[in-house]
Amino acid sequence: MQNLNEQFDIIRRGTVEIIQEDELRKKLQSSLKNKKPLIVKAGFDPTVPDIHLGHTVLLRKLRHFQDCGHKVVFLIGDATALVGDPSGRSKTRKTLTWDEVQKNAKTYVEQISSILITNDAKLFELKRNRKWFDVPNFFDSFIELSQRYTIARLLERDDFQIRLKNNKPISFLELFYPLMQGYDSVILKADIEIGGTDQKFNMLVGRNLQQAYGMGPQTVITVPILEGLDGVNKMSKSLNNYIGINESAEQMVGKIMSVSDELMLKYYELLTDVSFENLKQDLKNEKLHPKSAKENLAKLVTEQYHDKRKVKEAILNFNKVFSHGKIPENIPACTVSADSISILDLVKKTNLVESSSQAKRLIEQGAVSVEGKPVKQPGHLIKVGKKPIVLKIGKRRFAKIIKK
Repeated sequence: MQNLNEQFDIIRRGTVEIIQEDELRKKLQSSLKNKKPLIVKAGFDPTVPDIHLGHTVLLRKLRHFQDCGHKVVFLIGDATALVGDPSGRSKTRKTLTWDEVQKNAKTYVEQISSILITNDAKLFELKRNRKWFDVPNFFDSFIELSQRYTIARLLERDDFQIRLKNNKPISFLELFYPLMQGYDSVILKADIEIGGTDQKFNMLVGRNLQQAYGMGPQTVITVPILEGLDGVNKMSKSLNNYIGINESAEQMVGKIMSVSDELMLKYYELLTDVSFENLKQDLKNEKLHPKSAKENLAKLVTEQYHDKRKVKEAILNFNKVFSHGKIPENIPACTVSADSISILDLVKKTNLVESSSQAKRLIEQGAVSVEGKPVKQPGHLIKVGKKPIVLKIGKRRFAKIIKK
């Protein structure tokens, strides 16, 4: 196990705020002295099925704590997901069904093992907060919990203030959400809670509730919100600017190679353990070319989720396509039974786009080509014969069209 300063430096890297730093040092010192690991909590509401690189910023920080010998409690918010976190929301969030939450939660458990140590009970524990919220006598606990915090303090949060000024509704469930998240910390006796910067209010509620229940307050650590491929908005599946950790090596490499040089630096800092300052200096002194740095980033990130051979092939294939204008090997095949098919239906049939509207937009923008020739009319008919034809969508997506 590392000494105090080594642990603190590992934990502090890539964080935005630690509340309070001196308190964290004391907890780490006590842990080393008593050989008792700290309990590090992070909650994930399974509102979507896939984990993307934006989520891994927090997961990697949890792994840092595990590497220092501390215990991570990965809390699946299957109760809080039904309520909906108001953080960063300008309107009431759509509530999910229990079946949706359970289905999403199952995928989370499968995906986090690629980052966290999940097979050692000393370093990892999985919890679900429905266990303490969905109990026959919870009404008594609800009364006690509600008495420990005021409506005035809940309404202090910026999200609610903005809505009040704009005469937009705030549901009681949304007011109750921070109390639920804070109550999780009380139940788990968390020493530390980690979350994105948008979770700061909720985590501070947990800190205050622990004190109200006669406990020592948890240290709150916030990590940055990772921008998506557009370099502007938070990485999100709904904005289609995300890199999913379940995507193929080719997809991950292609997307990472497409980010701006500025965003590349942030991805290095938050998604790898590379010496960030040395990297910036080498780029500034032109000892390292940005393309080489980006290729290395793609390698480091993608190898966390795929074997090295596949990653090497993906990078070679990317360079073959984009440096030399060649068609990648092993592109997916799409069979068509008719002699002809509209380009819109063909693009949808390949499953390389999210929706019909996206397919139509890409076609009209000239981002779709057949055998190297752009097709801009969604109704344009493509003849399918014995010889396979190559369909290209955007810069990185290809499909081989074969007559059935």
